Amino acid sequence: MALGLDTSVVLRLLVGEPRGQAALAKAQLERAFEAGDAVYVSDLVAAETYFALQFHYGVPKARARNLLLAFLRSGVVKLDPSHFDHAFVSAGGPGAVDRLIVGRYTGMGCTTLTFDRKLGRVHGAIRIKP
Repeated sequence: MALGLDTSVVLRLLVGEPRGQAALAKAQLERAFEAGDAVYVSDLVAAETYFALQFHYGVPKARARNLLLAFLRSGVVKLDPSHFDHAFVSAGGPGAVDRLIVGRYTGMGCTTLTFDRKLGRVHGAIRIKP
């Protein structure tokens, strides 16, 4: 069976709160791993988790990025699409969600058009200059 995790599940796994739900999420993930089930986190869930960690749990941006990146690279879950973990690697430049957008469009064979200066410097994006 293949499973896709919702943001609420990923947050419980990362934050450990509320404890009862975190324990249930962890147990479910362990059962899936033992059964050889594929467990996925979509790019949208990764983006929502990134912001929820900051705004609802008070996790600093760099720490949120590192927590999420470690989870996505743990081998327990797979990011879908798989090449998007790079969006959470570095600080500076365009934000993580902007990098997710370019990555998704690039995967579709598209070039991203933007007015954003930082995003316009990313491979796969073109800045429209006013």
